[in-house]
Amino acid sequence: MKVMTGKVVDGKVDIPADLEEGSTVAILVPDEGGFTLSPDEEQELAEAIAEIDRGEFVDGDALLAELRDRR
Repeated sequence: MKVMTGKVVDGKVDIPADLEEGSTVAILVPDEGGFTLSPDEEQELAEAIAEIDRGEFVDGDALLAELRDRR
């Protein structure tokens, strides 16, 4: 799994990297205004970040492989 950024040029996403033809991609588009979290959401986010810092997470490639196997 790769994380990349790109720009929209002439209505198309221009990514400065070679991807294999037919690759599936996900695009996240940030809102201009940002976002706000409730105190509970802030706590949940802080706990999730702490879990990642401790190494308690699933590798993205492993997760995708597991999801493909469930088909």
